[in-house]
Amino acid sequence: MEFKTNLKCNGCIEKIAPQMNALESIVTWDVDLTKPVKILKVESMRDDESEIISILREKGYTCEKIA
Repeated sequence: MEFKTNLKCNGCIEKIAPQMNALESIVTWDVDLTKPVKILKVESMRDDESEIISILREKGYTCEKIA
């Protein structure tokens, strides 16, 4: 799954990391901070779309599934 976000820096990633790492179904996740549009890529064993969006929104970030 891919999500368009407004994550901007490593500090932003550190804020969501504990919750993202706690989702047992997530195999890997990553945000490429070098691109102008920050895309969160998630490899998961099930559809965690609503949980992922909720995690980011709870921390004050925007998150929209794109793929």
